[in-house]
Amino acid sequence: MKIRLCFVLIFCFLTAGCSSTAAQSSQTTSEERSTVELNVFAAASLQETLEQIADIYQAQKPSVKIQLNLDSSGTLKTQIEEGAPCDLFISAAQKQMDELDITVGKEKNPDGLDYVDADTRIDLLENKVVLVVPEGNLCNITEFEQIADQAELVALGNADVPVGQYSEELLQNLGVWNQLNQSGKITFGSNVKEVTTLVSEGVADCGIVYATDAFSAGLDPVDQATETMCGRVIYPAAVLKTSEYPSEAKAFLEFLTSEEAVAVFESVGFQPLT
Repeated sequence: MKIRLCFVLIFCFLTAGCSSTAAQSSQTTSEERSTVELNVFAAASLQETLEQIADIYQAQKPSVKIQLNLDSSGTLKTQIEEGAPCDLFISAAQKQMDELDITVGKEKNPDGLDYVDADTRIDLLENKVVLVVPEGNLCNITEFEQIADQAELVALGNADVPVGQYSEELLQNLGVWNQLNQSGKITFGSNVKEVTTLVSEGVADCGIVYATDAFSAGLDPVDQATETMCGRVIYPAAVLKTSEYPSEAKAFLEFLTSEEAVAVFESVGFQPLT
């Protein structure tokens, strides 16, 4: 009888242990499932600020992991079209956002692409286009008008990169684009970070970038473009219709307009618009 009682007690103990282990395993699985990974596609010029803001947000919302994909806006748009998972898109120009937003009409969205949740779309930030030179400034370039005559090599963004589009418009308005292009004086970067590197390392005599990227690269601008030169540099942001977590994406977008996030954007020279 005593032996039988011992077996019963051991069985109960083992069963309880297994139940406890199963409960812990179930709890862990539940916690893992509750973690949301937001895929945020953003222009490369937002790298430093968004990395900092993502850290702040994740500290407040540990159940949300921000996965940043930073590249040129044109590259990001192509990735979205090709089916890459994206919850929130922040472009460095209206063009790439428009081409994914069916509500803007056929003129701006000729392919009729319908990815953007237009109800969430906002103009988030404004940047400035500036002229930068390497340390020493051997060509003594101090303004955009001197580029064609005094620079041997100019660093610009590619045509599919917003900073490249702003740069071409600026140089067209100055009447020197064809001269520079035909003389082989232009070297192109696939995004704005590559342009700042070409200037910082002295490969190019000057370059056209955003003010925030000049700041991040430790380059002092020698000239700043006016609105009549290349228009305003606006960064639109929107949640995509293909988002797996639209509610969480909207919450993070709202956080990007908070005082905490705005302070980070302003620290490098962005001008918040919301």
